[in-house]
Amino acid sequence: MASFPSTFPVMLMIITLMLGYLISLASASNLNQDFDVTWGDGRAKILNSGELLTLSLDKASGSGFQSKNEYLFGKIDMQLKLVPGNSAGTVTAYYLSSKGSTWDEIDFEFLGNLSGDPYIIHTNVFSQGKGNREQQFYLWFDPTADFHTYSILWNPQRIIFSVDGTPIREFKNLESIGVPFPKNQAMRIYSSLWNADDWATRGGLVKTDWTQAPFTASYRNFNANACVWSSGVSSCSSSSPPSQSTGNAWLSQELDSTSQDRLKWVQKNYMIYNYCTDSKRFPQGLPPECTMS
Repeated sequence: MASFPSTFPVMLMIITLMLGYLISLASASNLNQDFDVTWGDGRAKILNSGELLTLSLDKASGSGFQSKNEYLFGKIDMQLKLVPGNSAGTVTAYYLSSKGSTWDEIDFEFLGNLSGDPYIIHTNVFSQGKGNREQQFYLWFDPTADFHTYSILWNPQRIIFSVDGTPIREFKNLESIGVPFPKNQAMRIYSSLWNADDWATRGGLVKTDWTQAPFTASYRNFNANACVWSSGVSSCSSSSPPSQSTGNAWLSQELDSTSQDRLKWVQKNYMIYNYCTDSKRFPQGLPPECTMS
């Protein structure tokens, strides 16, 4: 495992701040154009002429939204500010998913906690209806104090989960050894804020404190550099290799050496669960992708 100088966390924070500043300079997306509120009876709101979206949860209901478009591969970015204070029992889910009994899905879930205790980022990848590929992380900052960018890079070779440009997880296409990979089903973006106090915080031991309601998560600066799927046709040109096209470098993107070092740093210091090391859960042997370096 690579070792890092003591200044590395400071350097990472500087990079994070720079990325956040650059993103804030970009023209704000109009969330009205990209998303539909799907449930919550008014608890989900699109505000400031489409610059801000908020989801709220109270004892009666949570809320959620979904993208107007479906995507088949893409680089998806969204800035989120998570529920502050005592968020125990709440889950903010932000994910890509297809439909049907053999669906594909790429998950970010943010598990709330008591005030002062860290959020847990729960990630998972489903392919052909099969998941059980959880990895969980703490963060190196307070995700409730400001907006941070959560990204999913999904191309035919790999899926990369990133936070403020720092990769935290890579799931490679290992169909060559029999591991299904999401590549044939278009997916929408979904997000919801809901009560999951039967399992979300310390295995369900800590319940939601409804005196703190309503709980609110906020979203802004959505960007999808992606192939939109409509009526069986992709928006990405088939006449030339898409990765050669301007702005579509993500279709063949992989982690360079610097990004690999940052991924290792996150996984060494902030990963708290990895299905690939949970031999008790898989007594017949770890999943085949876990044996690959």
